[in-house]
Amino acid sequence: MKNLILIGMPGAGKSTAGVILAKTLGMHFTDTDIMIQQRSGRLLQEILDTEGPEVFKRIEEEAVLSHTFRDAVVATGGSVVYSKRAMEHVRKDGIVVYLRIPFAEMERRLSNITTRGIVLSKGQTLREMYDKRIPLYEKYADITVDCDRAGMEAVVRMIVDKLARIPR
Repeated sequence: MKNLILIGMPGAGKSTAGVILAKTLGMHFTDTDIMIQQRSGRLLQEILDTEGPEVFKRIEEEAVLSHTFRDAVVATGGSVVYSKRAMEHVRKDGIVVYLRIPFAEMERRLSNITTRGIVLSKGQTLREMYDKRIPLYEKYADITVDCDRAGMEAVVRMIVDKLARIPR
């Protein structure tokens, strides 16, 4: 099976659904945010606070481009879609699954916005970030799953059902 690349807003459930999906399908699981932390020896928020969002996006792109994913469910950082090169890299051997949540649900789920490592440009609001990313998620998605009213087990079932409908 191709890799499954999970994209979506912070709080959409990429990491949580990714682990369950990998177990369900017997695949490996990789979280690119954890890759970045392991490679840099720093928390995501530390990188953002000291280096800024542009450097963070470059580090994220380098982490994704340097890795060859095989038989994996990959939970990406919400900002990976800013990198056309990173998205092309993961798409060549993967199916991109967009976990979609409405703005109000994202806002409700994000209780730790100042420590979570969310890429916001200087002065950018959460709403502005949301509006800027939506077209990018839609552009790269092969499959879209609405996650706002479903538990993670249901989200995984929806992904598996949609994967079964993709011609091989």
